[in-house]
Amino acid sequence: MAIKSHTERRKRFETSSGIDLPADFNPSTTDPVDYDKDLNSPGDFPYTRGIYSNMYRGRLWTMRQYAGYATAEESNARYKYLLAQGTTGLSVAFDLPTQIGLDSDDPLASGEVGKVGVAIDSLEDMERLFAGIPLDSVSTSMTINATAATLLCLYLAVARKQDVAFGQLKGTLQNDILKEYIARGTYIYPPRPSLRLVTDIFAFCSREVPNWNTISISGYHIREAGSTAVQEVAFTLADGITYVEAALKAGLEVDDFAPRISFFFNSHNNLLEEVAKFRAARRLWARIMRERFKARDPRSLMLRFHTQTAGSSLTAQQPEVNVVRTTLQALAAVLGGTQSLHTNAMDEALALPSEDAARVALRTQQVIAHESGVADIADPLAGSYAIEQLTSEIEDRAQKYLEKIDAVGGMLRAIETGYVQREIQEAAYRYQRAVEAEEAIVVGVNRFQSDEGTGVPTLRVDPAIEQQQIERLQAVRSRRDAPAVDSALAKLEEGARGAENLVPRILECVEAYATVGEISNRLRNVWGEYKETSTV
Repeated sequence: MAIKSHTERRKRFETSSGIDLPADFNPSTTDPVDYDKDLNSPGDFPYTRGIYSNMYRGRLWTMRQYAGYATAEESNARYKYLLAQGTTGLSVAFDLPTQIGLDSDDPLASGEVGKVGVAIDSLEDMERLFAGIPLDSVSTSMTINATAATLLCLYLAVARKQDVAFGQLKGTLQNDILKEYIARGTYIYPPRPSLRLVTDIFAFCSREVPNWNTISISGYHIREAGSTAVQEVAFTLADGITYVEAALKAGLEVDDFAPRISFFFNSHNNLLEEVAKFRAARRLWARIMRERFKARDPRSLMLRFHTQTAGSSLTAQQPEVNVVRTTLQALAAVLGGTQSLHTNAMDEALALPSEDAARVALRTQQVIAHESGVADIADPLAGSYAIEQLTSEIEDRAQKYLEKIDAVGGMLRAIETGYVQREIQEAAYRYQRAVEAEEAIVVGVNRFQSDEGTGVPTLRVDPAIEQQQIERLQAVRSRRDAPAVDSALAKLEEGARGAENLVPRILECVEAYATVGEISNRLRNVWGEYKETSTV
């Protein structure tokens, strides 16, 4: 007879998605699992247990620390520092003006140049950003969406200057515009022409840059906006379905572009739910691609993903405690089978990461990789009653969301009517109420507070860099071949009014040293700007 030793701490135990947690997961409290149908071996359909048979025994995940601030030179120095410390991939953060297609001297860019990422106005900036970093020997991820085609072309132009063939380039372009309408807001154009740019990149890279991941469909920002783990899976995969449908409508064959689709997920605090979330997403996507889109290439069925630990979980109070949060979140990502990982720095609730904090964040990954032992076994939690039940529950609940989205006419319609945004807002509100009622405990915030100061030195971006960047930009404009720039921009605008692939046109523009803002403005002339509708 089991002995119940204590009164339980809460009336109800549940995950962030509202999944009830019994005190004991066992055969009587869990659904049966069909091993061949639902799990199978790592590397076999439906890839629940991972996309490679030996997972990290063959190669560790890419340790890709997100970085970029101030000027191209300062960011370049940080990249070289991280490479020297053992990071195995670069991840570029761009400032807000670059993200929304504004040059640094645009009045709307005032006060934002170089603040949340590096300022990139022209090819000259991109050359400085990667000076001394051979592009054929690194993998580069670029977190950019509305101006993704332009930043990809800037990267390609630098490769040409380094005499690196496009086929040698490896990396990932976020290029996920749909989540901007849902969760972030750094969009420029309406959804439909924005989708055209996405599929133009698919088509161009399938021919010219075959080793490049053309999209990283992001649930990360959906989770940061307040979604649950189930909503993160559902809305991210719904975005993925929309991109596949758009590419098929544009005349592409599914197995020509789907192998280069990748995903970007958040890893949050509930370790078991997060591990199950990654496994559920992998299984659900494999089934969607095989059953809904009739993909046949096994690579088209594999959900490959990058993970970033949860920025929204970091606290300004007692920032050293963030190291513990990040460690648990990173462990969940590894146990869940991520292909690459960024670990947040302890000071990111206060400022951009300092060099010391960035090093500790990287060391967190290295300890997990080399000291914990979890990388020595593929899917080490497989068969756990709790993990398998949570995996199935998350998949089932995400599938119900996908059915609702199909019923309203697809993800574009669900975004336009505000359905997705409302679901996330309601989840965020429920969580905030739980924190305020101390039903959800945040160490250092609503429990275990301390009156001591942070004691953590933070990075500050020199305000003078904005004027310096503007001066560099104006110097580029004065030196370049103005007629060549005007001709390239005119051809881009003409192409945007038609149906041709715009990537070659944009590449011609950047190689003439047209600026990010000038290119974006020519497309604005044709497509206009998107205005968000109220979701209240």
